[in-house]
Amino acid sequence: MTRRKRRKIKVILRCMAAVLLPAAAAWSARGAAGLRESFLSADICTVGITDKAAADRTGADTEIINRIKLEDEMLAGADILSEGYGYADEDDRNREYVRLPDPLDMRAGDPGVKPYPTAWNEGGEVIRTTYGKYSGSSFFDLDGGGQVNNRTDIPNDTLFRESGYYPNFTVSDTDEPLVLLYHTHTTESFEPFVRESYDPTFNYRTTDGTKNTVMVGNAIQAELEALGIGVIHATDIHDYPSYNGSYARSRETIVPILEKYPSIKVVLDIHRDAISGENYAYQPYVEVDGREAAQIMIISGCDDGTLGMPNYMQNFHFACTLQSKLESDHAGLTRPILFDYRHYNQDLTNGSLLIEVGSHCNTLSQVQFAGQLFGRSLGELLNSMKGK
Repeated sequence: MTRRKRRKIKVILRCMAAVLLPAAAAWSARGAAGLRESFLSADICTVGITDKAAADRTGADTEIINRIKLEDEMLAGADILSEGYGYADEDDRNREYVRLPDPLDMRAGDPGVKPYPTAWNEGGEVIRTTYGKYSGSSFFDLDGGGQVNNRTDIPNDTLFRESGYYPNFTVSDTDEPLVLLYHTHTTESFEPFVRESYDPTFNYRTTDGTKNTVMVGNAIQAELEALGIGVIHATDIHDYPSYNGSYARSRETIVPILEKYPSIKVVLDIHRDAISGENYAYQPYVEVDGREAAQIMIISGCDDGTLGMPNYMQNFHFACTLQSKLESDHAGLTRPILFDYRHYNQDLTNGSLLIEVGSHCNTLSQVQFAGQLFGRSLGELLNSMKGK
C-alpha cells in the first residue's frame, strides 16, 4: 500500500468520526429541531462591484454609491481590519470533497473564555454580493486567471512579468509536512447562517475553535491530506486577550516549527476580512457546484526597504501561481491579490502568504466550503510541482 493511500485511509476514518459523533450529540440534544434549514432566509439584497456602472446610469441614491466606494477602499487595503495550472490526477479531480460536519453543529470540548453566541440579536443590514472583475490603474489581469491589485510604486508591467515565474521552491514526494497553516488572528469568527441582518453586539471573535479561523484551517488541512500533502496546523490563539502584538506571538509559534520541519515549503496565515460600513456589512460569496462559498483574497507583502523582506518577489510568484490555479478551478472564487507594503511574517519562507477567507458576515458553512476549495486547489498545485 502506498504512502498516499495510507494517508487517505487515515483521513477518511478521522472524518467519519468527526461527522458521526457531533451528529449523534446534536440529535440527542435537540432532536429534529437541530436541523438548521429553518434558519435560512431568502430574498436578501445583492449589491456588487459589477453593479457600479448600472447604479451610476440609473441614478442610484447616495447610500448605494458610498457602499460601492467603500468596496474599492476595502480592496485597496486601506481599512483591512483582519491585518488583517497545472496537472492533476483524474481521481483527484473527480473525487468528492472530504465530508466534514456542519460547523454550526460542531461543539468544542473547550470553547475557551469567549464562547460563540447561542442567541442572536439583529441590527445592521447584511449585503450579499459577489465581487466581480475590477478595472482601474492599480489592477491588472493574470494570464492564467485572476487579477492583482498593485498598491506599490512598482510598475504594473514589471509585476506582470514577475507574475509569469514559477514558484521559487521545489516539491518532493515525501511523508514530511509540506504546508504550515497558522492563525495570527485566531479568534476571528463568522455569521452563523444566512440572514438579513447581523448582530451589532457581537464583535465576531471567539475562542471556540469550531467557530473561528481554526475551523477554516481544518477544512484546508482535510483536503490537503486527502491529496497526500503533509500539513502542520498550529491552532494557538495569538490575538486574545490582547490583540496588539499578535504577529510577534504568531512568529514565536511558527519559527520553531519551521526549524523542526525544513521540509515545509508553504506557510499560510489564515484570516478573514471585515468589510462593513455604517449599519451594514458585506457577505462576499460565490456559487460553486450548487453551494455557496466565501470569496477569498490573497495578500502578498512588498518591501519598501524597511520591512526586512528582500525576497518578497518570490512570495509574489507563488501568490500569482496559486491565484491562477484557484480561478481556473472556480471562476470568481477569488478577489484580486493585494500586493502592498506589508510584512505579515512573510520573510520566513519564499512560500509565505496571508489568506483572507471571506469576511465577518460570511457564514460558517460558506467559509468552511471555501477552505475546502482552497485546500483542494493548493494540493493539486503542489502535487503538479513534484519532480519539477
